[in-house]
Amino acid sequence: VKLVESGGGLVQPGESLRLSCAVPGSEAKVSDMGWYRQAKGKQREFIATITAEGIANYADHVKGRFTITRDNAKNTVSLQMTNLRHEDTAVYYCHVRAKTWMTPELDYWGQGTQVTVSS
Repeated sequence: VKLVESGGGLVQPGESLRLSCAVPGSEAKVSDMGWYRQAKGKQREFIATITAEGIANYADHVKGRFTITRDNAKNTVSLQMTNLRHEDTAVYYCHVRAKTWMTPELDYWGQGTQVTVSS
C-alpha cells in the first residue's frame, strides 16, 4: 500500500496550510487515517487521526487549529492547519491502517512533507 502526500511548504506564523494524502488504487481496505509529525531532533508525535466512520481525535496542542477530514470514496485524508506557529515546523507524515486481500491490517506511512513556519 503506497501513500502519496502533498501540500507542505513555507508559511508565516498565523497563516494556514493544507496537507493531503492519498492511497492510490482500490485494493486496500482502509480503516484509520491520520497525521504525525517529527521536528528536527525530536521524536515523531501524534497529531490527529480519523476513523472510517469519521470520528476524529486530536493532540491537545493542535485542537482548535487543525482539522482532519477524509474522503472514503477516494481513500484520501487531509489536514487543514490554521494559525500556524513556529513550533509547528516539522516533517508531517501521513499514517494509514489498511489491509488487502494478501495482507492483514498493517500500518503504512507516507514519505513525509516538510512544513516550515517562519517569519
